[in-house]
Amino acid sequence: MVVQRSISEINAKILQGEAQVLTVTEVKQRVAAEGEGAIAQIAATVDVITSGTFEPMESTGAFLNIGHTDPPIKIRQCWLDDVPAYAGLGAVDLYLGATMVQD
Repeated sequence: MVVQRSISEINAKILQGEAQVLTVTEVKQRVAAEGEGAIAQIAATVDVITSGTFEPMESTGAFLNIGHTDPPIKIRQCWLDDVPAYAGLGAVDLYLGATMVQD
């Protein structure tokens, strides 16, 4: 049993507040509760399955500018709470990578 819906059909159901929207976890729970034989029926009744993830990538991070000091300094190495930050981008700029771990 193949169920096909167009985007416009799904959007209309969403606007009318009639769309059946489940997360991937909810779909898995329904399949576990109703059995694999119910997959086609579940697919026929669900309009949208949402999935999401929070996964910081290697390029995710924060640039920090700590401001100039008197006398001037140049940061060559830096750790924030034992987590290494990249220095040398600017005299007082640091880059803290989201995937960096404590030393």
